[in-house]
Amino acid sequence: MRPESSGYLFDDGVAKSPISRLLAKLGFADTTESVSLLEAFPELATNPGGVALRGSRAKEGMTQQQLAEATGIPRRHLSEMEHGKRSVGKAMAKRFAEVFHCDYRLFL
Repeated sequence: MRPESSGYLFDDGVAKSPISRLLAKLGFADTTESVSLLEAFPELATNPGGVALRGSRAKEGMTQQQLAEATGIPRRHLSEMEHGKRSVGKAMAKRFAEVFHCDYRLFL
């Protein structure tokens, strides 16, 4: 299928989708700059398990205390894991996976 027949227009040799054209009309700028995930979220480089734990807990609307009660892990330990002061071991990751219904490796 040729790009012209699929609704794409070319601007300076670059294909522009109908959505891109609409966004431009609404005032959104097209940028080619990108930022790596680690530049945007530097804590992922040093504490990926803790970031996943905190994000999962926030997604479910759980407090640290509620997660502590659900897993049997002291709230203080959860806080330390979320802040990178305590590692998330395999056994604890499996407990989190049960609560959040996901793969335990997310927290390692």
